[in-house]
This record gives sequence, structure tokens and C-alpha cells, in this order.
Amino acid sequence: MKQIILLASVLAFFSGFSQTLKDTTNTRVQTNAAQNILTNNIKKGVTVGGYGEITYNQPEGQNGELDVQRLVLLFGYKFDDRTQFITEVEFEHVQEVFVEQAFLNYRLNDNINLRGGLMLVPMGIINEYHEPTTFNGVERPSIDGAIVPTTWREIGIGVSGKIDNASLRYQAYVFNGFKSAEADGDGGVTGFLGGSKGLRGGRQKGIQSTVNNPTFSAKLDHYGIPGLRLGLSGYFGRTQASDDVDKIDGADVGIVMVGLDARYTNKRFTARGQFINADISDTQSYNELTGKDLGSGLQGWYLEAAYNLLSQEKKQQLFVFIRYEDYDTHNAVDGNLTKNLSYDKDELTFGISYKLTRGAVVKADYQIKNNAVPATDASNQLNFGLGVWF
Repeated sequence: MKQIILLASVLAFFSGFSQTLKDTTNTRVQTNAAQNILTNNIKKGVTVGGYGEITYNQPEGQNGELDVQRLVLLFGYKFDDRTQFITEVEFEHVQEVFVEQAFLNYRLNDNINLRGGLMLVPMGIINEYHEPTTFNGVERPSIDGAIVPTTWREIGIGVSGKIDNASLRYQAYVFNGFKSAEADGDGGVTGFLGGSKGLRGGRQKGIQSTVNNPTFSAKLDHYGIPGLRLGLSGYFGRTQASDDVDKIDGADVGIVMVGLDARYTNKRFTARGQFINADISDTQSYNELTGKDLGSGLQGWYLEAAYNLLSQEKKQQLFVFIRYEDYDTHNAVDGNLTKNLSYDKDELTFGISYKLTRGAVVKADYQIKNNAVPATDASNQLNFGLGVWF
């Protein structure tokens, strides 16, 4: 609760110095694929799009890996001026197929939309804005894999819209939550949440999702200061356990996750930052039941700055960037669980993003990765990538 009050106070502070503006940051680098389709000016019919990434990762002292990480096909259908359907079909590593989004949007008026279906949980930056031309770095920030976790989507219903006289965009949804446990068939219980990957293994992704504890998610984005967008996110509820174990003590845990993010653009300079904190309750009982090592506190942050070396008059852009992130999936632990220092990590990433045109980018970067284990050498990695969005 203290974190929520603090983050809300920060947002209120900036609101006090802002002015009522149109959303000046609603450019392509701060609009995602679904928003792009929803704001398409066609009167009726089908919209088709897509994005994809091909990457090369070279860890120091190991073989490199080439991968078509993802290819996503987007389809939207506009039934009339009020009603639209959006879906994304994702192919991962050439062999796995997932539905990333599939939701119906009904516009009540210019400021209120009703939504229902499989949707992205609005937490942080990357979970909603993960198209490869919208972020620097070949790989997404590690915080958004370990804590948020990207790409986090669940089935739910809610509202979205804007309050122009307060320079705010808002989202609020009721979702099913993370799946925490199920029977293993041998009289035991299998857990899906753990120390190194945090909550990531519990994403249900709309695949025959079980639900017995609905969760609540909300986000406010403030755009009243030119070039600056501030985000305040919250996620509250308990995890889901399958019917055969949901009455067992320790089968589920409580989650309170809050986040603060900022994105800034001024001519050729851009910057962004993010802070995420998740408090997990009842982890001692959960770990005893499942044999997992889930922490009771997950926390991380990063700061990034980038500068376009090319003139603003040029259509192409060449950004050099640097990002530092620090995150710990054992920021706190309960009971007899000992903190695993290898889960306390920091990373320094620096490189370039060469935007050939509005929807195509070539990337290269170098990462220096550390953890808190004494006398551990840094793990370094060289990355190259191609990204498109259309």
C-alpha cells in the first residue's frame, strides 16, 4: 500500500505542473499495434498488419544462436463506427503458435471504450509496447521477462479511454490470474511459480484458463507535459489453482504489483525508465506445498537514454543508447527460504538502433550481466537483430 500511495503522489505532483493538451506522445514509437488498428481511419472492413524479429545472440565463450524469435500477424475488423475486433496470432521460434490478443472493443463515446477478450495486462512499458521498432536493444529489458512478465495477457473485461481535461488515459480490467498449482498425478502438487523466473510460469495465455480468484488491473497514463508520458500501473488479486487442489493450504498466493514508468522525447533525444515492485503473500505455504523457491518480494528498475545521430530532417534515424537495469526476484523471502544471490542481477546494455524507415530497424548491442554472488565473473553477450512492424 505504501508503494501505491507513493506512486500516486508522484503522478499527482506532475499533474499539478501540467497543462491540458492533446496526447503529444501518441506517436508510432509510443503506440502499439492494437492501438494502431483501433485508430485506423477506415470506415468499415478488415485491417491487416504484423511485426517480427530475427535475432543473433552470441554469449561470451559459447556458441551463437540464430532465431526467428517471433512473427506476429495482426487482424482487425471494423463492424461500424463503434465496434471493432482485434486479434494477434504469434509464431514463436518458427514452431510455436499462440494467440497474443483477441478482444472486442466497443466505443461508447470519445472518452469511454468497453473491452472484453484476451488482452495485454497494462503493466510497465514493454508488455503493451513490444513491437521491435518501439524499443532499443535487440532483446527486451530483462525486468520485463523476470518480473512483469512479458508478454502477459489474460482473458478479462473492462474499460479504457481518456480524460482530456486532466491529460489522462486510463485502463481498468478484471482478469483471470496466474495459475499457481495443479495436481501432479502422483498425489503431489505441481507449482508454476518460482524463484528465478518469478511469476512467468503462471501465465495462462487464454489456453483453457482456470479461474477461481478474479484479479484487478489498472493503469493511468499522464501526457500533460509536452514530450513526457508518465504511467502508473497496479495489479491486485490472488493466483488460480486447479479444482483438484484449490482448497489445499498453499495452493495459491496473493499478489500486489505496482509500477511507475516514464517516456520522454525531445527532438533527437529520448529517455525512458521503469520501476516495478511485486509483493507476494503466503509464499511460505506455497513453497512448502510445491517445493518451489518463490520469493515474497520481486523488484526491479531501469533507466535508458538514447540520441539520434542523424539530422531531424532525415527520414532515417540512427540512435545510440545505453540502458542500466537492476532487478531481484528474491528481493524478499519468507520462512526458512534463503535468498538466492544469483537472482539479484544487474545489466548494462549499450548499442545502436538504425531505423531504415518508419517500420524497419537494424539493431546491435552489447550486454554486461552481473549477479550478487561473490567472485562471479560477468556474463557478456553480443546481439544483432532485424525488426519490422507494418
